[in-house]
Amino acid sequence: MDNDGADGHHVLSSTDRDDYASLRRRPDSRAERYALGRALRKQVKRSSLGEWSVASEDRDPIALVEQNHEGRVPELIPVRVGRMAASPYGFLRGSAVVMADDVARLPSTGITPVVCGDAHLGNVGFYASPEQDLVLDLNDFDEAHPGAWEWDLRRLVASTWVAGRENGASEDECEAAVLSCASSYRAEIRYLAKQPLFTRSFERIDTARMREHTPDSALSDELERAARRARGRTSDRALPRFTTERHGNRQIVEEPPLITRLPFAEADMLAEGLDEYLTTLDPHWRRVLGGYTLLDVAHKVVGVGSVGLRAYVALLEGSSPDDVIFLQLKQARRSVLARHVHGDNAWHRHQGQRVVEYQQALQTVSDPLLGWTTVDDRQFYVRQFRNMKGSVALDAIKPRALADYAGIAGHLLAKGHARTSGASMIAGYLGAGDNVDRAMARFAQAYADQTEADHQALVAAVKAGRMPMEEPA
Repeated sequence: MDNDGADGHHVLSSTDRDDYASLRRRPDSRAERYALGRALRKQVKRSSLGEWSVASEDRDPIALVEQNHEGRVPELIPVRVGRMAASPYGFLRGSAVVMADDVARLPSTGITPVVCGDAHLGNVGFYASPEQDLVLDLNDFDEAHPGAWEWDLRRLVASTWVAGRENGASEDECEAAVLSCASSYRAEIRYLAKQPLFTRSFERIDTARMREHTPDSALSDELERAARRARGRTSDRALPRFTTERHGNRQIVEEPPLITRLPFAEADMLAEGLDEYLTTLDPHWRRVLGGYTLLDVAHKVVGVGSVGLRAYVALLEGSSPDDVIFLQLKQARRSVLARHVHGDNAWHRHQGQRVVEYQQALQTVSDPLLGWTTVDDRQFYVRQFRNMKGSVALDAIKPRALADYAGIAGHLLAKGHARTSGASMIAGYLGAGDNVDRAMARFAQAYADQTEADHQALVAAVKAGRMPMEEPA
């Protein structure tokens, strides 16, 4: 990756660069980088970020979803379509490819940190730090890639408006939530842009700091409930639910079509892949996992966007029957953002490694067992399946609390961007006023309308027999 630190020189096209002679050298001071971002307002008016206007003949969201289905397990595509058709938010979750195609056509500054690529409101959640503290951060990085910061923020605010509508929030309440999200993003970027690069790497929200960000008691209560649930999601507590004893051996329980056993040949290939995965871990964790024995593997369907891609869960046992670790292997493909950055040119040699490295870049702390491997010519990343992962149920958030939760999400997104590249230039462009906040609110409302229309197009495609669908369980 071409990167020169947390304020890297990723800005403007070659044509635009001719108009800015100062951009031909690396800015030496934070003030100069801030000034460069401020200068971009002349080229990309902040009000233009509120635009959403793409001619209907230029977009076919259903065709993009169909293309995204290529290479997935055919019998699981109806499951995926069912989850997307369940609601407009379900459609948005599963259609990162559609939104990537949309936002890539819209005005942007050209400042390109590492971005999440799928920064919707549901991709904020709890997990355990290496020290077993419960932290709150971005938590899905299948599409992570260097890209425009605006792409992430657009997806986050649009998802906030869609989620608000589904929860019964008024349009004014949805707007308030989006303004909270965008203003929190702006404030955090401006704050972190003034911090030393090293200091930025330690900014995080754990349970101790969570109360500072949740003045609304309704949200605070819901976060506490989600945190309690997350603390119970550990490998040892998963043992009775997901496994059974058979002929003296512990096996993962089948729940077709969501959890299914594997042919011996496929299971053997996964075992070899896990051996290769060990080599990608830090030496300490390689030694720790080396003390465990692989007992069983199974295919397990997860999420919405990931349904149909290969995903496996592996059960490992240590020195006693209750000393277990569940690992998850998830197939990694090229990010949906990649073609909008590099066209058809490949940039990452291993997509699992891309996911792992960009997750570690965007999160303050990450799962210490993150690694990658290749199985049967397919690339995977590997992580713990149960390390206190959990999230707030969006349908449980009341409209008043939605604004606070969206503010937390905006804060975390800004923190991730600031850890990678361009914070001072983004801060300079955003400024201290609410111009970008208001622009993002206009965009979010318009794109929420578009998401609802696209969801209806998917439902119509199902009724017409174009899309196979299985009703969600």
